[in-house]
Amino acid sequence: MSVRIVTANQERITGDVQQLAGYTNPDKPGWTRRPFTSWYAEGRAWLARQMEEAGMTVRLDAASNLIGTVAGSEPGLKPILVGSHTDTVTGGGRFDGIIGVIAGLELVRVLRESGIQLRHPLEIVDFTAEEPSEFGISTIGSRGMVNNLSESSLERQDPNGLVLRDALRQAGGQPERIAEEARQERDVALYLELHIEQGPLLEQTGNKLGVVTGIVGIHRYRVVVEGHPNHAGTTPMHLRADALTGAAQLVLELEALAGQAYAEPVVGTVGRLHVEPNASNVIPGRVVFDLEIRSLSVEILEELFVHYRDRALQIAAERGLTVSFDSLSKSEPVRVPDEVAAGILEACSQTASAIEMPSGAGHDGNQLSRIAPIGMIFVPSRDGRSHCPEEWTDEEDVALGATALIRSVLYFDEHLDAEKG
Repeated sequence: MSVRIVTANQERITGDVQQLAGYTNPDKPGWTRRPFTSWYAEGRAWLARQMEEAGMTVRLDAASNLIGTVAGSEPGLKPILVGSHTDTVTGGGRFDGIIGVIAGLELVRVLRESGIQLRHPLEIVDFTAEEPSEFGISTIGSRGMVNNLSESSLERQDPNGLVLRDALRQAGGQPERIAEEARQERDVALYLELHIEQGPLLEQTGNKLGVVTGIVGIHRYRVVVEGHPNHAGTTPMHLRADALTGAAQLVLELEALAGQAYAEPVVGTVGRLHVEPNASNVIPGRVVFDLEIRSLSVEILEELFVHYRDRALQIAAERGLTVSFDSLSKSEPVRVPDEVAAGILEACSQTASAIEMPSGAGHDGNQLSRIAPIGMIFVPSRDGRSHCPEEWTDEEDVALGATALIRSVLYFDEHLDAEKG
């Protein structure tokens, strides 16, 4: 296998990352750019201008994904998609998502400067709302692109009562056309993404690039625990139906179950709780929390949740509480095809030291895998930290990742057996 030797412009990438990261909510910690906000819209407007200046045709699709397109030289070939996201978690960092979109932008610039036209059409995508949103759903844009955004999901509301379909419309999408515009199997030749690792393995092993072999599945649920609010001073302990202490036990139960040994690694997290009435002198009567479990095995995900639900019902009965579950979203585990991983490894190995590794984080690739083969490249995260203001990846490493991505696209453009028509 051969890889064409082209190199990304580190200084230009660094400037672009800094510029895009600067569109943040000043009232929130870190680099916060939540979807469906003015800061998110401003960042996307800047990105659209850069795409146009790089010679791309720019549009928003029905799910409000921002897409820049470059024509290929051979009519009928399916497009290669390169993308990521520009939204962040609250208190997030400067690199998660952003570097994948900027690397796609840099790819187009390098191709133009090198006088290279791909055989395949190329699409650079900023997917809408990849992170868990206020609607309880993540990977909204990529779900929409592959028609995995149900009517019930589109009717979900955020805490302010905004309906998701209206949020998409305000962001320039056409939610009524999502099913009509959705990509089908074989509509896309390949999806590739550059991302920070969000873990410590690359740093610990001294490698600069990670070739992703699989992406975990993520199952998210909303749990409602209901008891009886009452006076905190006059209600004896043995007569209480405290929703918060019951919820606390349920949180620890998830930790215990996820900590057991399984055939594939599992993690379980409760990261968000809402307590009612949330007063210091009132016994909590209602608690709502979101939990998620992650694994490369869908069987383990389903088995763990069944055990957890049964145990939760038992705990609730013992405490005089009720508990209910709402499935928010499910992304299934994804295995990267061997031939895709091999091609990426070849490109990475000619760029810097590289290893193969799984992804413990979910990505838009989980959704794109429904219609096309996918591949991902990781670059190191200092101290393995992400989703926090301290998130950091060295400028040199970001540029190496972008170079490896560019070389991967060139390799697959030459070697993919894409069907015409």
